[in-house]
Amino acid sequence: MALLSLVASHHNKDLNTLEQLSVGSDRLGKSVIGSTVTGAVVLPTCNRFELYLDVTDPAAARVEVVAALSSMTSLDAGAIDAALLAYEGDDAVEHLMSVSSGLESMVVGEREISGQVRRAHIDARDAGHLSPALDRLFQSALRTARVVASSTGLGTSGRSVMSVAFDLADATVAWQGSSALIVGTGALADTGIGVLRSRGARVTGVYSPSGRGDEFAHRHDLEVVTDERLAAALEEADVVLACSGGESIVLTPSLVAQAMASREHSLTLIDLALHRDVADGVEMLRGVNVVRLEDVKFHAPGESAAALETARAIVAHAVARFATGESGRAVDPAIVALREHVFGLLEREVARVRPAPGTDTSIYAQAAATEAALRHFAKALLHTPTVRAKEMAESGHADEYLNALHTLYGLDVDVPDDCCPAGEIDSPSL
Repeated sequence: MALLSLVASHHNKDLNTLEQLSVGSDRLGKSVIGSTVTGAVVLPTCNRFELYLDVTDPAAARVEVVAALSSMTSLDAGAIDAALLAYEGDDAVEHLMSVSSGLESMVVGEREISGQVRRAHIDARDAGHLSPALDRLFQSALRTARVVASSTGLGTSGRSVMSVAFDLADATVAWQGSSALIVGTGALADTGIGVLRSRGARVTGVYSPSGRGDEFAHRHDLEVVTDERLAAALEEADVVLACSGGESIVLTPSLVAQAMASREHSLTLIDLALHRDVADGVEMLRGVNVVRLEDVKFHAPGESAAALETARAIVAHAVARFATGESGRAVDPAIVALREHVFGLLEREVARVRPAPGTDTSIYAQAAATEAALRHFAKALLHTPTVRAKEMAESGHADEYLNALHTLYGLDVDVPDDCCPAGEIDSPSL
């Protein structure tokens, strides 16, 4: 079996493409299980669409996924195939760990992504298409994310897609005492209510396009807004947080225009739904202000170079440890040390070529190709030493291998405890 990840994100695709790919994501995992795919986890967020697979044949699995996506979306197979970057083996492991740690986020270091990864893991398990290999991978990725957060300070500013969007809305919203309406009942809506109330807004109602607002409204002490009441609720609101994740537009120009007809004060719409809740053109209406994911991407803050380098070193450490598993071979610590050394150097070089958020997609494509070549070179560099380590262990010459590793690379097989929180990464509990 092999690990395969198929990825499209804000780095290399526009949000409209990501929106289309995510249509039917709740059904995709189960639909691709078959002769070549034994496990699947789907990770759709507001700025990425990712699929993690346990497969027997990566090439055949990709064909099956593309066909399934084509049947569920309005995209043709060629467009879908071109949109998906593939990561296999160690690269898939490294990518999920980086994603879970917030290193690949629109707002680098954001904490929300680890919760979304956890939810994707749980959903796959509950739906019955989580393989043992994927279960181990996701548990390891979530542990690594906790270690990155506690060891680097990355994300301690509390910056996230949500916080950046609300900061952008500061220009048009007087939060204290303002009236807020929620569109959607998912995790983002839960988080958004807390943010709105912390800023002094009164959250008065929730509208659920899927009709599942009752339990959410009861939990947060809100009024359920029906289809018939939506225009009136918009008329009364100062700000709307739209994050339904549904497959159709909720706030159309005609609906918003109807709500604005008899009011004098402005309306701010914060649309964080991957499948847009606010239609294009609504921002052209008088008195209406719209904050979209594209605005968040453009204004996303950076993190310190030192914190990012430390975080990527921790990820490299976790990838190295994940690959050896629990085989118990005498040379496994040596293989881990060598992989950590090579992956650590690799991450430093990758960081040098990785473009900043908002970079033109053509430049990102060039950087992605360079990164892929570097990762291929690193795997090729590690192949022979890894094979030789296993051979020497089986022939009883493990000590010679360990001595050679120290002589050639200056590596100590026993990694110091203060070098990387390995115990936390290796801990079996979440």
